Amino acid sequence: MKPKVIAIVGPTASGKTKLSIEFAKKFNGEIISADSRLVYKGFDIATAKPAIEEREGIPHYLIDIIEPEVDYSVGNYYDDATAAIEKILAKGRIPIIVGGTGLYFRILLENYDLPRVAPNYELREELDLKEKDELLTELEALDNKIYERLKDSNKRRIIRALEVIKTLKQPLSEISIQKEPEYDVEWYIPKINSREELYDRINKRVDIMLEQGLIEETQKLLEKHGRIKNFTETIGYKEILSYLDGHSTLNEAIDKLKQHTRNYAKRQLTWFRRNPKLQIDY
Repeated sequence: MKPKVIAIVGPTASGKTKLSIEFAKKFNGEIISADSRLVYKGFDIATAKPAIEEREGIPHYLIDIIEPEVDYSVGNYYDDATAAIEKILAKGRIPIIVGGTGLYFRILLENYDLPRVAPNYELREELDLKEKDELLTELEALDNKIYERLKDSNKRRIIRALEVIKTLKQPLSEISIQKEPEYDVEWYIPKINSREELYDRINKRVDIMLEQGLIEETQKLLEKHGRIKNFTETIGYKEILSYLDGHSTLNEAIDKLKQHTRNYAKRQLTWFRRNPKLQIDY
């Protein structure tokens, strides 16, 4: 029998953290984050990182593990999350994977495997000089299937896909390896009554972030790390940076932050709802 793992997926502000704590108590579990921004130290308010008191004594893994300067790949995540799963199973407890980064779940828990390709920083710099639309046109020509998956993604993911394709000299969709899933996974998503309800929760969360000190956190990170991409491309920080740089008013920055978060949540819902095994938790 394969080891049992619980996966809690969903868009931002849908209630994943609360549900994961409930499940951890109910099923004697420990929690592994599947969020590409929670790994970074200091990325707290903008990422809605669960505070220590919110974790209610439940061990959490893959939160605050690296500095923002580090380029943390999906391959790094697979290695670290697999080690965490084995550690939790060795205790006789249930690993609970929770987060909103769809690719992390696909690589870790589904029958999908990406080829390991070392970073080519020279190629990345060359691609980064191009506009997103130009990169998408190039990706569509090289691999239409991957283009369809990534056309709404951020520029960084598109560049990484092009990097892999150009390095291996063949379409990524033809390289991807189907493998036998390693775990017996139960998939859950918090109940969302309507998209309007979710968007309202997102708007309120942004207001709370401002009250908690999002502007001050952004200033502090800017002073400490400078304009590194992991910082400037993170939703929450990039909008506040626009305000701090004088390119927008505070109200305009807040409106953009809410809009970008809603757009991201919509993409997350589209991704996760493709999973036929997903159960809604009531």
